[in-house]
This record gives sequence, structure tokens and C-alpha cells, in this order.
Amino acid sequence: MAAPNDQPLIAALDIGSSKVSALIATVDREDRLRVLGTGQRESRGVTRGYITDIEKSEFAVREAVELAERMSGVTIEDVWASYGAGGLSSEVASVEVELGGHQVDPADIDELLAQGRAAIDRGGKVVLHAHPALYTIDGAQAVQHPVGLHADRLGVDIHVIAADAAPLRNVDYIIRAAHLGVRAIVASPVAAALACLSQEERELGVALVELGAGVTNVSLHFGGILVGLKSIPLGARDITDDIAATFGVNRRDAERLKCFYGSAMTSPRDNHELIDANPLGVEEGGEPVKITRAQLMTIIRHRVEQLTGEVDAALKALGFAGPVGRPVVLTGGGAELKNIADYMQGVLGRTVRVGRPRTIAGLPDAHSGPAFSTVVGLALLGASQSGDIRDIALGTTIRQPGPKGVVGRFIAAMKGGY
Repeated sequence: MAAPNDQPLIAALDIGSSKVSALIATVDREDRLRVLGTGQRESRGVTRGYITDIEKSEFAVREAVELAERMSGVTIEDVWASYGAGGLSSEVASVEVELGGHQVDPADIDELLAQGRAAIDRGGKVVLHAHPALYTIDGAQAVQHPVGLHADRLGVDIHVIAADAAPLRNVDYIIRAAHLGVRAIVASPVAAALACLSQEERELGVALVELGAGVTNVSLHFGGILVGLKSIPLGARDITDDIAATFGVNRRDAERLKCFYGSAMTSPRDNHELIDANPLGVEEGGEPVKITRAQLMTIIRHRVEQLTGEVDAALKALGFAGPVGRPVVLTGGGAELKNIADYMQGVLGRTVRVGRPRTIAGLPDAHSGPAFSTVVGLALLGASQSGDIRDIALGTTIRQPGPKGVVGRFIAAMKGGY
């Protein structure tokens, strides 16, 4: 399964609160991404997306990468890594240059974006992404291709995603401690969106709810880019912990109960269905405790109601509210809870679907669920050109962005209440 010598390797690493996933892929001669190997290990030393134990988290990274390397038959040197903990921020920086009325040429775009690199500084935070979102000419918005037009002033709005420095350094440290280089650290909502949202959804406007084990990231996407972001320090593991605490079982058994018997929707039959639960302290082979499915559903439903309320509040805070509802896509491991999309649709009053990563040649069925959207998105990002303004140098030819000219109006609409 080894990649041809002339084909580059792309390695993705998603360090989550519940699992560490690694994926190795290559781009074939027809420019199609092909998965060579995958690896997964239980995450240790990570709490709500933050590294809390260097040794344990480094070991989990090593194991996941080694599994992917054995499956693929290749050895990787660096990875595209995810970051999904709290502290992410999303802003727009505006830059403008004087042209004196002459035609815009590629050198003017270079100068504008070079100045934009200075404008994206966020003080103590680290900029993860900086993308040109909207050009303006003499104050007129919705300019997609300014080259060739006459202008006195040329401007650009740059979308910036930044994060706190210390947690990012910890992610970088454990990857390098595992003897791997870091190609880039990517905000997980950016990667997940690339994997499970269609291009049309990202252009027309959609909310992505990435329900992880310890953190839920709510992001808005419009004009092909992420334009708003909020993090909620709650996730699917909170449901598991509630079950474990209520019924006195270990986390592994609580996870089993949630996955096999749990749902976000109740049923009258729940009162009549009995489930075996193995209490803590009982020896293997001991008598299990009988609980009704209704008791289990009460615990799950309570936490799901709280989480959905937080998601609703985040959407409203981002301006994603009003009588005309744009869709919501639910992804991440928490999206695998039975009927959670139907429940959220009823509460949010919007169309809600579960987002799964797009089909890639060689991707195992076990890695095709919503829990693997981020790692697949990292591989897709690694195989494409990022267009990040930090990668743009003076004197280079800038590729014009896609049809994103209405992003500025969307952001203004959000500020006034969508």
C-alpha cells in the first residue's frame, strides 16, 4: 500500500479528548486523495481539548501514528494537527492602500496582502488562519476580481482565527516529542467543515456544530469561509460521566450503555425495557443491576437539553437567528448519539443533519462516521492550497479568491441580528 516515490505523503493527526486519530494519505497522479493507513488510540492526558499530561498524551500520539504507519507501510516525518480547545477567536481585520486612480495590477494585490500580514497581529494570541475574504474598491464591496479596475483606494477584509499561545505550544511540544514535525496546527472547525460540508453549503451559509467529547465548537460558514466561532465547554463525555455517576458504573460501561441503548428521544416503551448495568466494586461475573431504559434516558435527556440550550444561545450570540432558518450540520463523536439531530431540529427550529466526512478512496468504513470529520478534513486541507495570507510573500502572483464577495454584508447582518 506504499505510496509511489514521486507522490507526496500527507499525515493528519487529531488529538481529541476521547481519542487520538492518525491518517496517512497521498495524492495520486489524477490529483485524487487516497488513504494509505489509519490509526486510533484512546486519548490520555487531554481534558476538554487541553493537554494536561505530557507523557500520557505523547504516548497516545505515538501509538496512533505507529498504527497508521504499519497499515500504510510508510514512515511519516510531519503532520497536520488539529486544535479544538477553548480560546479560539474569530475576527475580521480590514486593510486599505492608496492607488491614486490607476488600474489595479497583481503587484498592488501583493502590497495590500503584505500590509495585511502586519494587520493580523492579535497580541498574545497565535494566528492559526488568515484568509482574504472580501475586496473593496473606493468603499464599494462585493469585488471578486479587482485586477484591471481603476481605483483610488483598494481594500481587503481578512478573516482571522487565533488561539491562546500556551495550549498551542503544548500540542506542538507533544507532537515533536513523538519525533514528528508539525506542518500546521489547524482549528478543528475549519478542518471539519472542509470534510463534511458541501461547497454550496459553505457558500450559502450554514452553522456547523462539532460535538466532541469535552468541547462543542459552534461555527458559522459563509462565502466559503468560517465567519464566526464560539466554544462550549461541554461534550459527549459529560453524558457518559452522568451515566457513570448516577448508576455507579465505570466509564467504559457507561459509554456502552449510552451507545447501545441511549437516544436523545424518549419513547413510551422505555419504561418496560430492562438493561443490565455492572456496578463498580462487583467482581467479574457478578450479578448486574437492572435499570429501565427510561431511567437511562432521563439522564441522557437532561444533559442533551442543557447542551442544546447552549448551542442555541451560541447561535443567537453569533447572529444566526431569526424567522428564516439556515441549516445546521451536527458532526463530531457526539453526533453518533441516536436521534440527536432530530431532537436538536425540534428545539432549534432549523433543519439539522448529521455531517459525515466525504468519501475518500481507501478510507475504512470504521473511519467514515462523524467522529472522524476533523482528521479527514486535515488530510483534505493538506492536499490543497490553503490560501493563507501568512504564506503569501511580496512579489508573488496571488490567486484570486472564489465567489466570496458578500461575506462583508453577511458579517454586517450578523452584527445587526441575522
